[in-house]
Amino acid sequence: MRTVQETLAEIRRGSEEILVEKELIEKLETGKPLRIKAGFDPTAPDLHLGHTVLLNKLKLFQDLGHEILFLIGDFTGMIGDPTGKNVTRKPLTPEQVKQNAETYQKQVFKILDPERTQVVFNSHWMNELSSADMIRLASHHTVARMLERDDFHKRYTGGQPIAIHEFLYPLIQGYDSVVLDADVELGGTDQKFNLLMGRELQKAYGKSPQCILTMPLLVGLDGVQKMSKSLGNYIGIDESPKDIFGKLMSISDELMWRYIELLSFKSLTDIADWKQSVADGRNPIEVKKLFAEEIVSRFHGDAAGPQARLDFESQFKKGEIPDDIAEVNLTVGAEGMPIANVLKEAGLTVSTSEALRMIKQGAVKIDSEKMDNKDLIVMHDQQLIIQVGKRKYAKVLTIQ
Repeated sequence: MRTVQETLAEIRRGSEEILVEKELIEKLETGKPLRIKAGFDPTAPDLHLGHTVLLNKLKLFQDLGHEILFLIGDFTGMIGDPTGKNVTRKPLTPEQVKQNAETYQKQVFKILDPERTQVVFNSHWMNELSSADMIRLASHHTVARMLERDDFHKRYTGGQPIAIHEFLYPLIQGYDSVVLDADVELGGTDQKFNLLMGRELQKAYGKSPQCILTMPLLVGLDGVQKMSKSLGNYIGIDESPKDIFGKLMSISDELMWRYIELLSFKSLTDIADWKQSVADGRNPIEVKKLFAEEIVSRFHGDAAGPQARLDFESQFKKGEIPDDIAEVNLTVGAEGMPIANVLKEAGLTVSTSEALRMIKQGAVKIDSEKMDNKDLIVMHDQQLIIQVGKRKYAKVLTIQ
């Protein structure tokens, strides 16, 4: 049996903030299973490792014996979450929401136990609210308080329009906590305003306020911006074992520890042992392999992780060029194309600025030779094997 303090140490791991920690301790001390809520709007069909930061914490609570409320915001998804946006977000159609929600359910059960997870849809109660009920809900908050939210404030002071329905989003997210009697709600750091709304509305409706646990946003493969599919710096949980393993091996040694803290299921003691072994002279790449093997096995089965490691070591340790690299035909024109543009158009980098950075770092090879000339112009009628970093390859055929 864990003590409350031992349990709290696991909950704190990787967490950004607990509000209010004293209240959470009191809830834990009762020994009763708590109702742990996390909401996901089905805005895209695929989940990446950034999403699993929250899912991993849900799994921890589940393993501790608490009730998991996995909320799919099919109603709020048709509003569009305005968090962090500088323009009104385009709402999803009911058909898009339904399709994405089905994919979400399939993917989250790679982490959560489906037998012990309650999947709920907020349309079930939101569609039952009358107009009077919605007005009553809106009366519990002021426009002034809404404009305290950072993204709303920036848009208002910058003269950007804010639609009335966008103010309803945090109210509805908070009302979900009222309906579900949530004891704890989890969310990213960018969701803090909405999570606090749940506390306020629970008080207004005469219920015990939920505690809030915010989780950091996972930095993407570029080591700069948060993991995002639109930025191309993500690792999808449905990607192949080879791609997941290779992408994890590409992160920096420094970023590796942050990934391990947020994504690994290893105990705090095991991670401390890993850190000590590196401090004692162990190559951090060996720890990275253990971690990548764990993540691949989580999403593709126990045998997939070790096999992905063997494949990686066979291919990259020996410096072999893979057999299945993509072929890309590029029209470069009579005057050719700058190498940075070639890298971007071939899908080897997200942008030309990233291409220039990779060239400067010595991470670009052409036909197995390191290339450090950022001003190189690639002419037509050439066939080049281009490598960026340790795992990105393309056979580029240039035409006029």
